[in-house]
Amino acid sequence: MSLIITGNDLQIEDVVNVARNNQKIELHPDAVERIKLCRLMVENKIERGEIMYGINTGIGEFSEMVLNSDQVKDFQKYLIYNHAAGIGDPMPIDYVRGAMLGRINVHAHGNSGCRLVITQTFVEMLNKGLTPYVCQKGSVGASGDLAPMSQIALLLLGEGQAYYKGKLLEGKEAMRQANIPVPGLEARDGLASINGSNALTAMSALLLHDTNNWLKQAEIAAAMSLEALKANMKPYTPRLHEVRGFKGAIRSAKAIGKLIEGGDLQQGKVASKVQDAYSMRSTPQVIGTAHDALVYARSQVEIELNGVGDNPIFFPEEDMQLSGANFQGSPVALPMDMIGIAITMISVLSERRMNRLNNPALSVGLPAFLTKGAGMFSGLMLSQYTADMQIVEQRILSAPASIQSIPAAADQEDFVSMGMNTAIKNFQILDNAYGILGIEFMAAAQALDFREYAFGKGVTVAKEIIRKHVEFLDVDRPLYPDHTKMKELVHSCEILKGVEEAIGSIG
Repeated sequence: MSLIITGNDLQIEDVVNVARNNQKIELHPDAVERIKLCRLMVENKIERGEIMYGINTGIGEFSEMVLNSDQVKDFQKYLIYNHAAGIGDPMPIDYVRGAMLGRINVHAHGNSGCRLVITQTFVEMLNKGLTPYVCQKGSVGASGDLAPMSQIALLLLGEGQAYYKGKLLEGKEAMRQANIPVPGLEARDGLASINGSNALTAMSALLLHDTNNWLKQAEIAAAMSLEALKANMKPYTPRLHEVRGFKGAIRSAKAIGKLIEGGDLQQGKVASKVQDAYSMRSTPQVIGTAHDALVYARSQVEIELNGVGDNPIFFPEEDMQLSGANFQGSPVALPMDMIGIAITMISVLSERRMNRLNNPALSVGLPAFLTKGAGMFSGLMLSQYTADMQIVEQRILSAPASIQSIPAAADQEDFVSMGMNTAIKNFQILDNAYGILGIEFMAAAQALDFREYAFGKGVTVAKEIIRKHVEFLDVDRPLYPDHTKMKELVHSCEILKGVEEAIGSIG
């Protein structure tokens, strides 16, 4: 079933479905009419000789330079050439597809002034699986993601490069094979294709989806570790969190409580301390804080996905155009910096529980480093080293990018969001988080194998899935294959899917 693009109701899940699952899209008829009406207004203004930024003027520092009628069309081509100035490795295909979807949704409002054929060409490219080759680095997240969006727009000229049916082709050949006519660029078309923070917003949408799944798995790992450490589960009573009022903490406490249901610890058959260390009893408050941050970040990303991020913006009803800064990426960059910090924070908490599983002074009777042959064998001693290294990298990457503005364009663009830096580093932070959580999962499964009481149903299912991929560490063996398998397992969400099939949703 096609996703109908209206400009107003795009959600993060829609971005995931189009970007990763190749869901087809279709412009709503009302959106088509809005685009046509706005284009008519722009053409009328051009005929009347009105001065309009980026149409018959230069851009940035050159915005006061008026173009003659012969220059107007070619200007759009040279604009795209000049701004296709990225560098380095290619963006993953899902990032590019998400950015294209976001740009289509901006056009659907009918405030951008491009020809309908431009928007329809983007739609065809998505629906036929033609994805422009885009360098990942180059955007400063203001005036839009100009560098990556311009590499997308090169295809509108039959230039650049694109992936089609698994091959990287020259743009003209890719369009020919996909049977997509090259529309060319006329007045306004180029700037209307690039002047928004669509790439960093699409990346942020995908990351929020992935982070939510990772947080739910962090709760599963926590439940496993808590059962292995004979935790006092009274701090997970929902009533305790309800009186404070943070929704994320309430959600997290309920999720972890649900995971241990049916086990001896939950039923009071296992003796516990009166009060545990913070890494054991404050998990709902800490993971809950991340859940609350995700709610805020999601709201900002979805506002941006459905807003008119462009410049200038045209209002056909009033026959008016306004130039401003609706391309500025800060509304997304700031909350997404917070998400990177939140992932790092939860990873630190995960490592602290893993430390307690390893440390015989803290593990409530578990063997040192979770090995039966202490001295001859070192067990999971070095697994902690691997987790710690990744956490340090996360901490370095958690410095916010949204305060790192460097002026550009002769100080015309003297404050920029650097939101693309945020988007890129967040995926690096999350990549490390998969590995850190995978190590806690592995340690928790190892610890549970030393316990002789019954575990909660959710915990039991999670442990069974882990054992399909990583065997009990009876005698020492090289652990890098296990670490890598566990990282891949967390990334795949197999544990989460298996647990939720068994006990229902945990959030």
